[in-house]
Amino acid sequence: MSQSGTGRFTPKQLRVLAIIWISVVLLVGACTFLGIWWALSRSAAQDSAARPESEQAIPPVDQTTPTPLIQPQGAEGVEIPGSTPAPEPTIPPRQDTAFGYGIQAQIHINTEQTLDQVEQLGMGWVKQQIRWADLEPQPGARNWDALDAIFAATSARNLKVLVSIVDAPDWARSVTAEGLAGPPDDVQHYVDYVSELVRRYPGAVHAVEIWNEQNLEREWYTAGGLSAAAYMNLLAPTASAIHEIDPGVIVISGALTPTGVNDGVLAIDDFQYMQQMIDAGLLDYVDCVGAHHNGINLPPDISAEDAFAGGAPPGTVFIGPFDNGNPLNPHHSWSFYSTLNGYHDMIVAAGRNTPLCVTEFGWASVEGMQGEPREGFEFAYDNSLEDQAANIVQAFQLMHDWGFVRLAILFNLDFSPKAGGNPQDDTTLYSILTPEGAPRPAFDAVRSMPKPP
Repeated sequence: MSQSGTGRFTPKQLRVLAIIWISVVLLVGACTFLGIWWALSRSAAQDSAARPESEQAIPPVDQTTPTPLIQPQGAEGVEIPGSTPAPEPTIPPRQDTAFGYGIQAQIHINTEQTLDQVEQLGMGWVKQQIRWADLEPQPGARNWDALDAIFAATSARNLKVLVSIVDAPDWARSVTAEGLAGPPDDVQHYVDYVSELVRRYPGAVHAVEIWNEQNLEREWYTAGGLSAAAYMNLLAPTASAIHEIDPGVIVISGALTPTGVNDGVLAIDDFQYMQQMIDAGLLDYVDCVGAHHNGINLPPDISAEDAFAGGAPPGTVFIGPFDNGNPLNPHHSWSFYSTLNGYHDMIVAAGRNTPLCVTEFGWASVEGMQGEPREGFEFAYDNSLEDQAANIVQAFQLMHDWGFVRLAILFNLDFSPKAGGNPQDDTTLYSILTPEGAPRPAFDAVRSMPKPP
């Protein structure tokens, strides 16, 4: 029996219906997707518009801006109306460790001529001693004019500068005496002064020597007397402050005076004082151990034990000093070689390799000067001008070759002509210029000597 065709679809009709159904499903799905996408995009745009600009652009980690090491004075993060932001210093690399050749000069007198002579000598370093008492006569009344001029001149010539900062003002000391320098009662005053100096001349101060010859009463006159522990109380916070402000500055301990005097009042033997500083942690604070030796009348390669081993040369004025007056036991302070190697041996014995910075060395000669040297400097008679020249050149060569000296500063360029050539001023005896300002033989010898790094 046959059935009616009104309730059935032919295969062709089914195919058409399937196509229509699939098309409808795809259209609805596409519309749904587009609707969701539009809604999310609109929401994101609204959120972006409402978000602060600083949250929109976060730099990659390797593009972060470093925090300045020196902040402007005032409350952190607060702009001071009318103030000029302090310029950010250019901090040099951690420190140049090449051997340095330098000379001490009175740069503040005839500055450009003086620096011309430094450059003629082929020196990369120049030392300037700063007497704090002269530049801050009243608390906070700091006069920077002279130093501004000096550092502008040295920076223009790319000269490296070592500053030795000494002599506290009377207002900072409770005990004073004419002609006797000393530290402040409150060491923070010194820390503050040195810190401001380093901040003021970023990239222009390359080394700081913290005090000078503190084993002598004339340089460390206090109620408590000479004391390595007291000196370390000054050095430690000062060194830490300098390192924090500018890690590129070489921090040097105050160089001691080589001396056989050991009465604890006028002087403490430099080997004894050095050991006391090392025991108190010196090598934990400094980049370089300061040292002095003004070569007396021995060549720089002769030890104290070998001094005049074949007998004193005829006409020798100075012989000694000796431990306890014993002529069979010469004191190390007589010898450039024995003193500097002795310091190095102490450092090695402490398990360290901290280098020496010889911030003053030279040989005195009275030849060509009018008058006599003052008492205690009679050895200047034993050095001819040719001896002075030869010893200086050999000393530079030895210090370079030893490998444990980082910086060698010759004393001095021009103290003689700038002090009238008076041999009673012992600094004039070491000058490599004559009282009239002409070169001594040492000037030409230093100028022409090789200067390997």
